[in-house]
Amino acid sequence: MVSLPRPKVRRWQCVAIFISAVVYREFTIRNFIDSCKSAGVQTAVVMLLVAASAVVGGYLTETRVPQEIAMQISELTNNKYLILALLNVIFLILGIFLHSAAAIILVVPIVLPLVIEVGIDPLHFGLIVTLNLAIGQQTPPVASVLIASCSIAKSDVWATSKTNLWFIAVLFAVLMINTYIPAFALALVNFVYG
Repeated sequence: MVSLPRPKVRRWQCVAIFISAVVYREFTIRNFIDSCKSAGVQTAVVMLLVAASAVVGGYLTETRVPQEIAMQISELTNNKYLILALLNVIFLILGIFLHSAAAIILVVPIVLPLVIEVGIDPLHFGLIVTLNLAIGQQTPPVASVLIASCSIAKSDVWATSKTNLWFIAVLFAVLMINTYIPAFALALVNFVYG
């Protein structure tokens, strides 16, 4: 029989329980059980989305879709700005349907040699990927960040999506600036390490 390691109780957990029980006098076993149930449901929502993304990612890997896309892009053009535009579209679509970790693991190792070959800074490319996937994580149907937030706030996903459109528009504008003005995206890095 395999024995699992005993979880460590951290100091901050003890402090939180003490403050809740002694200072605020709101800690009861019933509240604790309700909090555990709520945390379990919210975790399950996110993990179901991650599991679904892993299944889609596995399918895409088996069918070699990312490799085909990278090959088609490299055959289509050597213009780095056109490649950046195509990669933006690909990562936006992947971000909508996959969890960001799955998309990064699935696609980045395949397209990184192409990115380096056309002269795009890998750090700049990493920023572009992160912004694309951040937009995708807030865009239904998967939208794991949006769904987790709505689950915590107990609000309707579609109503929140309508409100969220302005934030997505701003994120998209920032993505375009960072994509096509690398000096802007890398200014702080160049200042610190340059």
